[in-house]
Amino acid sequence: MKGAYYTDSYQNFFTKHGIEPSAVEAKVKLTWEKLFTDHYPESQIYFEADEDMGYLVDTGNHDVRTEGQSYGMMMAVQMDRQDIFDRIWKWTKTYMYMDSGLHQGYFAWSCQLDGVKNAHGPAPDGEEYFALALYFAANRWGDHADPFNYSEQATELLSRCIHNGEHDNGHSMWNRDNYLIKFVPEVDFSDPSYHLPHFYQLFSEWADVKDREFWQKATVASRDYLRLAADPKTGLSPEYAFYNGEPNHIRGFGHFFSDSYRVACNIGLDYQWFGSNQTPIEINQKLQHFFKKIPIHDYRRYNINGTPFNEQALHPIGLLASLAMASLATEGELSKQYILQFWQTPLRTGKRRYYDNCLYFFSLLALAGQFKIWK
Repeated sequence: MKGAYYTDSYQNFFTKHGIEPSAVEAKVKLTWEKLFTDHYPESQIYFEADEDMGYLVDTGNHDVRTEGQSYGMMMAVQMDRQDIFDRIWKWTKTYMYMDSGLHQGYFAWSCQLDGVKNAHGPAPDGEEYFALALYFAANRWGDHADPFNYSEQATELLSRCIHNGEHDNGHSMWNRDNYLIKFVPEVDFSDPSYHLPHFYQLFSEWADVKDREFWQKATVASRDYLRLAADPKTGLSPEYAFYNGEPNHIRGFGHFFSDSYRVACNIGLDYQWFGSNQTPIEINQKLQHFFKKIPIHDYRRYNINGTPFNEQALHPIGLLASLAMASLATEGELSKQYILQFWQTPLRTGKRRYYDNCLYFFSLLALAGQFKIWK
């Protein structure tokens, strides 16, 4: 398959299975409104602050996270909403940016709603999403005055991600020896759901010239790592894993749980964008097969070998959304089943809605052929 990067063509998987294009457009627009406007308080996750700033709330934890801010920026650039993008980025730069200390140049992963930092450490999944969203913004809307000189901000951030702690690997976000992203800078293990080889392939074209070879190698390393970390029978990946792919059970995160859902999304989007024969699409096939007879109300925490815990999934709609987005890299009746089930499933409401609905909107955009590369 030739990916959309080469063809500039993005398949609409909903219309492929009989849904009218107008219905797809209407659903994308309404879902955006339900997440980003106060007309739908039961599902809203984006809020405005002051005259020119905004943030996404993790409603389950009542904080603002770099994960959510970077996701919101990616959503905004895909929806051509520069006003929302700039509000989120300004709030992020104003309150989350760390201008001194060990993590100078990174963003505090969690803040209170008034901007007070809850922690002074970063989470690399936020930084990598910030960087690509900023590059897309530069390519779609052009660079402007600081802090809206998007491409310069992205390039500087990626340089810090690689080169902080240049001599000891201690504060970089990627291990420079094996090209794998860390869970946080100070540890020597990873989170499979952080691995975004389709982002790194674009970074290898747009980042600082001296770093482009690094990103080329990171692209290959992450595609290999995703395969290494997933169980060969079930396709389930742990939330945390060592560099050899083995689950890391520190604090109970060596199981298939909330973070893990994003692996299927990332593999699917990587395949849609680049169509690489190195993308481990078999993981998505195995995941869809594993869950095919499990109803959404019975989704659980699992050992990666498939053994369930007596613990319900915190984010069942998010898991369903990821299984649907997995269909970017699968085909057949099972793929169709997940797409149509997802189409018929509403957004989540209530306290835990944030994470589910982020995955929901990304899946909706991608399956509608609207999660695009802006170059």
